[in-house]
Amino acid sequence: MSEAQTLSETSTARDLTAFQRNILMVLTEESMYGLAIKRELEDYYDEEVNHGRLYPNLDTLVERDLVGKSELDKRTNEYALTEKGLEAVKDQLSWSLSKFVTSEERAEQVRTLIEE
Repeated sequence: MSEAQTLSETSTARDLTAFQRNILMVLTEESMYGLAIKRELEDYYDEEVNHGRLYPNLDTLVERDLVGKSELDKRTNEYALTEKGLEAVKDQLSWSLSKFVTSEERAEQVRTLIEE
């Protein structure tokens, strides 16, 4: 893979909205069907997530090959994080942590969060 392709893939992931990044984060745990993703996001946002918001964003993530989509049955699709999606999550975490961990005290706070 060329450097231009790598930069293009990274910038694509970095161009995601916060909502799309949160969908990816939910899918890092396990593959889920749409309503399960919706419930997880509603728990996080503490408000209803409209179908008209969720599914177009899932479709965008599928188009960008960050999420895979498969049929569970004729009415239900399952969504799974792709390798490219996992790399996008890791890239975001790396960038966020590089901004937050500016001292040993903050590094310890992160270690504590991970251990919980």
